[in-house]
Amino acid sequence: MSLAVLVSLTISHLLNDLLQALLPAIYPLLKQDFALSFTEIGLITFTNQVTASILQPIVGRYTDRNPQPYALVVGMSLTLAGLLFLAYAHSFALLLAAAALVGIGSSIFHPESSRLARIASGGRHGFAQSLFQTGGNFGSSLGPLLAAFIVVPRGQSSVAWFAICAIAGIVLLWRVGGWYAGLHREAATRPIPHMEAPVPISPQARRVLTVLMALVFSKYVYLVSISSFYLFFLMERFHLSIDSAQLYLFAFLGAVAAGTFVGGPLGDRFGRKYVIWGSILGVLPFTLALPYASLFWTGVLSVIIGLVLASAFSAILVYAQELLPGRVGFVAGLFFGFAFGIAGLGAAVLGKFADWYGIDAVYHVCALLPAIGVLAIFLPHEPKDAHG
Repeated sequence: MSLAVLVSLTISHLLNDLLQALLPAIYPLLKQDFALSFTEIGLITFTNQVTASILQPIVGRYTDRNPQPYALVVGMSLTLAGLLFLAYAHSFALLLAAAALVGIGSSIFHPESSRLARIASGGRHGFAQSLFQTGGNFGSSLGPLLAAFIVVPRGQSSVAWFAICAIAGIVLLWRVGGWYAGLHREAATRPIPHMEAPVPISPQARRVLTVLMALVFSKYVYLVSISSFYLFFLMERFHLSIDSAQLYLFAFLGAVAAGTFVGGPLGDRFGRKYVIWGSILGVLPFTLALPYASLFWTGVLSVIIGLVLASAFSAILVYAQELLPGRVGFVAGLFFGFAFGIAGLGAAVLGKFADWYGIDAVYHVCALLPAIGVLAIFLPHEPKDAHG
C-alpha cells in the first residue's frame, strides 16, 4: 500500500469537499443578501451538482484509457476559480456561474482521485475507499463550521480566504501527479498495481448497476435535503440563529464522515451487500421519527441518520468496481456523477416543494426514501474472497 499517496489523496479530498461545502453552508446569508426563494436556492444546488455529475463518467472513462497524472491539479484549480467567483458575485447569475465552476472542478477531481486511491490501496480496496471518502465527508462537515465562524460574521467576500485551502490542495495533488507519472514511466518493466483489463458489461451487471443506482438515489436525495435545507428547517421550526443551526449541520456531517470510514472496512470483513442493506433500509425508523422530534432529539436523530446512511457509499462503490474489473475510473465517475446529479435535481425539486408546502413538508416526504433500500435483496452475494 502506498500510504503516503493515500493520505495525500484523503487530505486533498478533505480540502476539495470543504470548499464545495462552503456554498450550501452560506445559503442563509445568500438568501438574505440576494432575496432568494427556496426555488432559487435549489437551482444553485442543481447547477453545482449537475455540472459536477455530467462530466464525471466522461472523465472517468477517458482517464481509464488515457491516464492524466496532473488532471487533479486542473480540477482543484477550477474549484479555486469558482471559490473566488463566489466571494465576489453580485448577482444571482454570477452565483450560478460560481456554483458551475466549483461543480466542474469536482467532476474532474472525484473519478480520478478515487481511481488513484484504489491503485494505492495495496489490495485493501474497502479500507482505501473509506479512508478517501472519509476525508471528503470530514471536509464537508467542516464547511458549515468554518462558515459559521468566518463567513457569517465577515460577509460573503471572506469566502476568498479559503483560497489558501485550494492552493494547498494544488500543491499536494501536484506531488500525487508526480507519483502517478512515475508509475507509468516504470510500466515498461513492471505492471502498474491493480490495473485490471476492462471486461464487457453483461446484462446481469447492468441490472445490478440499476439496483445500486436506485440505492444511491435514495441516499443522496435524502442527504441533499439535509445539506441544502436543514439550516432553514432548524431556523424556522426551533427559531435558531444561523450560527447555532450550522453547529447542528456540522454534527450531522461529522457523523456522515464517521459512517463513511466505518462502512468500507465492514464491507471488507462481512460483505458489502450486508453493509448496503443495513445502511439504507436500517436508517428508515430514524428518518420517519425526525419530523416529529424536539430540538434535542432532532440533533440526536440527525447524527444517527448521518452515521448509518453514510456507511453505504464506499460499499456500493467498491461492490460496483469489483463487478466491472478494469473500469475503476468509469465506475467512480458514473456513481459520483449520478450521486451529484440526482442530488442536484432533488435539491431543485425539493426547493420548489418547500416554497409550495413549507420546509417541514420536505422532511415528511423525504423520510420515506430509505424504504428503497429493500431493493438490496436483488443484489447477488459476492465471492468469499472479495471481502476476506
